[in-house]
Amino acid sequence: MTRPRIAITMGDAAGVGPEVVMKALAHPELYAMCRPFVVGDARRLDEAGRRAGTRLAVSRIAAPADARFAHGTVDCIDLDLIPADLPFGRLAPIAGEAAYRYVEKAVALTLAGEADAICTAPLNKEALNAAGHRYPGHTELLAALTGTPEVSLMLMAPGLVVIHVTTHIGLLDAIERIDAPLVERTIARGRELLVRAGNRDPRIAVCGINPHAGEGGLFGRGEEETKIVPAIAACQARGWAVAGPLPADTLFHRARKGDFDLVVAMYHDQGHAPVKAVAFDTGVNITAGLPILRTSVDHGTAFDIAGTGKADERSMLEALRQAAALAPKRR
Repeated sequence: MTRPRIAITMGDAAGVGPEVVMKALAHPELYAMCRPFVVGDARRLDEAGRRAGTRLAVSRIAAPADARFAHGTVDCIDLDLIPADLPFGRLAPIAGEAAYRYVEKAVALTLAGEADAICTAPLNKEALNAAGHRYPGHTELLAALTGTPEVSLMLMAPGLVVIHVTTHIGLLDAIERIDAPLVERTIARGRELLVRAGNRDPRIAVCGINPHAGEGGLFGRGEEETKIVPAIAACQARGWAVAGPLPADTLFHRARKGDFDLVVAMYHDQGHAPVKAVAFDTGVNITAGLPILRTSVDHGTAFDIAGTGKADERSMLEALRQAAALAPKRR
């Protein structure tokens, strides 16, 4: 089997994306797992690398076929969109536009078979929207670029894997949107990714919406019975190991102890808060349901430390490892 080719998007050039990319690619063991290259801005990568003290060279390439994939030199498809004087740590529409173009190019390369997976550095949602691209984040942007009607956001951390039924919408809207078919499709997307990763029969636990999963109807308006229970029953009828709805306040602890392989969260903060509490610097974001594999860091652009050399690359390293592990294998 050949090592998968991973297209790394540089993210917002004013944030920590260029730095965490360069720091991650300074780890030589990464090249034993995959063949990484960057879609971004070569000059910005070089500047970020020097600020971070990586001592890596940056090589401009026109296509993945031109890459050497050798540690010590970062191969970059240079879209040359960032002016040399763009400051770090300051929101800029031009950086939002560039971040969009990096993702657009990486998706096109992967769909064309020139890359096997995408790993994304963080973009800034405000900058993205200021550039005229009205997406709440990477997840929705990738769905639009691939023509995918529905995807799910999955977070992976040591001992904890969480997939979300709803994400970037208000809580009242999330509760209204949740229904049994959506919950069932979300469970299926999460299960498919774990099976692809080698877990043939993952144990899946589904959160309730209300405190104590409704406490038998004591809390809420029967949301668990109408919106979640039918989905669980349908999955169990397929022979899948799915349990719930379970109280979220104890479920994540049980999952970390090893009782479950996947937790299905109903809304953004229900799933994000536990993951970020235990693995803020090492969590990985995966978009489930796309026709291509995409992993990402689980942090933002961190404008407060951008350009200082202080950014932590561990989440990017783990995202690249997960991309290498989950990418389609080719002979």
